[in-house]
Formats: sequence, structure tokens, C-alpha cells
Amino acid sequence: MQVKDVMTRGVDLADPNMKTRDAAIKMRDDNVGALPVGEAGKLIGMVTDRDIVVRAVAGDGPAENMAVRQAMSEGIYYCFDDESLERAGELMAEHQVHRLPVLDHDKKLVGIVALADLAANGDEGLRAAAAALYGISQPTGAPRQ
Repeated sequence: MQVKDVMTRGVDLADPNMKTRDAAIKMRDDNVGALPVGEAGKLIGMVTDRDIVVRAVAGDGPAENMAVRQAMSEGIYYCFDDESLERAGELMAEHQVHRLPVLDHDKKLVGIVALADLAANGDEGLRAAAAALYGISQPTGAPRQ
């Protein structure tokens, strides 16, 4: 089974200049915990509900005026739509993330795959989710931001 078989499609890129409050409202309204962030049609990062809480709400300055660019996670981890569920789980474990943006080979965002998407898709998905969860749960020795 490939990532494209289980991913959530129709995902929009959030503007990096959008205010964190607006991103939080979008997450609430869409019932999601993360938004991919893009500029000029290119994926540049991800912002999660945790990012907003830790960097905006609990950070310095007024949270409602902080741009998503200031709160989003650095580094972009993604998978391709034709990769296996096992590979998606490996990437989640390696980078200790619960979801990955999914790109086509033109590097266009085509969806998001979450740990729950893996787990909900048979034995192959359960194995991939279990491996991902094990890796995500390992201490890194570095404080989380």
C-alpha cells in the first residue's frame, strides 16, 4: 500500500504571514492539529497546535500578533505519495513527528499523512504506525521547543 492510498487530500498551504490566532482558528474549524506552510506554492514548514502554544501563547510578546512564520517548526520533513506506509512510518519515527506533508514528484503538496492514517489501514499500516510510535516516543536528549 502507498501513502496516496491513505493520506488526507485537499490540504491547503497556510500563508507564513498569517497570524497564529488565525491559524489556530483554521485548525479548530478544520479539526486538525497542524497546517503545512507555504510561500509561492512551495512548502516551507509546518505549524502545529503545539508550536502555537509553546512559541506564541507561552512565548514573549502578544501571541495574537505573531506570524505563523515565527511559530512554525524549522525543517521540513515530508514523504512522496508513492512511498510505502512503512517508509512514512520510518520518517515519522526518525524525525519524531505525528504527521507528514505528502508531495508528488514535482514537489507539489498533495496531502498529509498522519500516524492515525497509518494505524487505520490494515496490518501493514498497523506495523508502520507501531514502528513510528516507538521512534516518536524515544527521548532525544534535546529539550523540545
